[in-house]
Amino acid sequence: MKETRTYPLRLPRSLKEAAERLSREDRTSLNQFVVTAVAEKVSAMQTAEYFSERRARADFAAFDKIMRRQGGSAPREDDTVPDSKPRARRARQPARPK
Repeated sequence: MKETRTYPLRLPRSLKEAAERLSREDRTSLNQFVVTAVAEKVSAMQTAEYFSERRARADFAAFDKIMRRQGGSAPREDDTVPDSKPRARRARQPARPK
């Protein structure tokens, strides 16, 4: 951090107790927990603002025109999307007696 400033923060007792408990579980200081929480909120709000601005500039007519284009070639047989999550291995079941 380049510069820090002190900010007196007033929290309801229940919220402060919850934050203290969670920061202990996370093995961080209460200060670091609050800094991280504020950073996450700021990031979420800035992301929402970014996408809202992008949506306002979108040219939906051009998008529809591109999506209606004909042509191109079919995907190759080996052109697949990899699984995003590794599959859990199943335990082998013993063969059932006949």
